[in-house]
Amino acid sequence: MSKLFERAQQFGKSFMLPIAILPAAGLLLGIGGALSNPNTIKAYPMLDIALLQNIFVLMSSAGNIVFQNLPVIFAIGVAIGLAKSDKGTAGLAAMLGFLIMNASMNGLLTITETLAKGNLAEEGQSMVLGIQTVETGVFGGIITGVMTALLHNKYHKIALPSYLGFFGGSRFVPIITAIASIILGVIMFFIWPTIQGWIFGVGGIVDKTGVIGTFFFGFILRLLGPFGLHHIFYLPFWQTALGGSLEVKGHLVQGTQNIFFAQLGDPDVTKYYSGVSRYMSGRFITMMFGLCGAALAIYHTAKPKHKKVVGGLMLSAALTSFLTGITEPLEFSFLFVAPVLYVIHAFLDGLAFMMADIFNITIGQTFSGGFIDFLLFGVLQGNAKTNFLWVIPIGIVWFMIYYAIFRFLISKFNFKTPGREDEAAIETVQATDRAKTIIKGLGGKENIDIVDCCATRLRVTLKTDDPVDKQILNSTEAKGVIQKGNGVQIVYGPHVTTIKNEVEALLESNQS
Repeated sequence: MSKLFERAQQFGKSFMLPIAILPAAGLLLGIGGALSNPNTIKAYPMLDIALLQNIFVLMSSAGNIVFQNLPVIFAIGVAIGLAKSDKGTAGLAAMLGFLIMNASMNGLLTITETLAKGNLAEEGQSMVLGIQTVETGVFGGIITGVMTALLHNKYHKIALPSYLGFFGGSRFVPIITAIASIILGVIMFFIWPTIQGWIFGVGGIVDKTGVIGTFFFGFILRLLGPFGLHHIFYLPFWQTALGGSLEVKGHLVQGTQNIFFAQLGDPDVTKYYSGVSRYMSGRFITMMFGLCGAALAIYHTAKPKHKKVVGGLMLSAALTSFLTGITEPLEFSFLFVAPVLYVIHAFLDGLAFMMADIFNITIGQTFSGGFIDFLLFGVLQGNAKTNFLWVIPIGIVWFMIYYAIFRFLISKFNFKTPGREDEAAIETVQATDRAKTIIKGLGGKENIDIVDCCATRLRVTLKTDDPVDKQILNSTEAKGVIQKGNGVQIVYGPHVTTIKNEVEALLESNQS
């Protein structure tokens, strides 16, 4: 089980590099697409200025190109994320592999005389980087990235005979990837239509379960959060046919998020895709309102002498959740001291997804459900397209429900949430000593194999499965520590990238 957790956390964090690109692209597309839309210009004539419209069109085009090429971005990002070293070579090999895989499928389409002549979407085909190929979507990119990473980790140090020495080591990786990608292309050509049918079938089952299925989607998604495995769960719904398929402007688009952003640039759309209400919009209710109620309850139940400190902590965490949709700093303040509160939180989050589905709230998002995305992809798109106004009354009710439940349970069962601890908090270390303390808490530099991070967590793979010193790690202002065998996750918050760089720099200086 511990090995499975370690593998799963590595796989999950490999998604973070391509996912990290989406907010910037989404902002460009959201602002540019919304403000250059003819309907928006008609409603707000002051926007009808040539220079402004040219800027908005450029922004929309810049953001749109990212979403049009997500498969290759995921291929490169996953390969880089899973490669243990020499990540640049892995990324280049993945790009090469992705091109060859699609070119191989194009060749087979030509050989079998099945190249679509008319509407490519109707034949399950598409244009990928100028290649007419079988539409495998982001799945194709992920499969290529995983394959490349496996080959890279196995062969990047290979030693060939002296007369072939130039092609050894890292240079061998693109060669073996190219060969493997031809084989992968042939395999995908023959099996993908069947797999695609299965995916459509599973998506159909989810659709048939209605709002109950939506509830379980939100509930499971939130339960996986503490383990850092939620990316693995929601990504197929957002980026593949599992989240639905729709023809937009003559192109077959797969995945809820991709469909939303494709529709965002279509002025003829009067209502966004219904899948958005199932797999996305519920987040706004929880992240902007529900968790803020939990934060207020934690503050009100803190001991009087700790209220000032807890107030600052909860205000910061609540604002982070409200504005950006990053919830872990707040969630981890009660997860370990009162797991039952987290289960209730997951249950309420599932209900929030269900409410968004019932009221057909179709507000898309880049990677999270904070106010920034709510403004761009809800308010600016208009209530007719998104039903964004429903979020406010439902959110207010959710705020009160969270506050009432959390305050009652914390007081009733004396949960040791922030400000209610029996002992003084652990003295924290200075930022300059933070990396040294983290390495010590992980068992020393000799015990550290891989250091990486996602949006809020330092993710470490150790060489042994000995328990880490959580007390030392908590002294570095960690919000929580999770260990499963060799895999360790330390929750810090959005500034975790800085901490990762500090740790890596110290490890490299010790090795030199």
